[in-house]
Amino acid sequence: MTPPSSPRTGTNAAEAYEAAGQVAAYEPVPADAGPILLFDGVCNLCNAAVRFVIDRDPRGTVRFASLQSETGMALLARYAGQLPDDSVPERADDDPPTVFLIEGGHIYHRSTAVLRLLKHLNGLWPVLSVYVVLPAALRDAAYDFVAKRRYRWFGRTDYCRLPKPDEARRFLG
Repeated sequence: MTPPSSPRTGTNAAEAYEAAGQVAAYEPVPADAGPILLFDGVCNLCNAAVRFVIDRDPRGTVRFASLQSETGMALLARYAGQLPDDSVPERADDDPPTVFLIEGGHIYHRSTAVLRLLKHLNGLWPVLSVYVVLPAALRDAAYDFVAKRRYRWFGRTDYCRLPKPDEARRFLG
């Protein structure tokens, strides 16, 4: 599979990063670096989810990258070989079909990404991660039901969310 295209350059993300001298984004994320959530930056539901995670992760272990950013697409391109082809958007301006979680050198998508993410939050949220034992087909059907309707139900914005100054270190790219 070829890396996704960058909306700014019309080239794929790997070529854009090489041209900018930022090949480091293609290095594997160290297993102990903490999880990275790749999210749809123009989706209001996804932005609310990012805010939810920030509010419940005061240690700041979870980091974020929008799938519309070159960094987000570069990370996705780096790990895309671990995913089924239908879950990887061809271009950054496509409607991303899912969120992705990079954790421990692996990438997860759909309901598995969400359930694994819950383990990093304060309160009782980690308890819900036990639902990962349910069949993925069942969990992903519920995930897909909401994901396919998220723009209609929650709306979208024309621009990716800008982090507050105290959150900026958690956003990559």
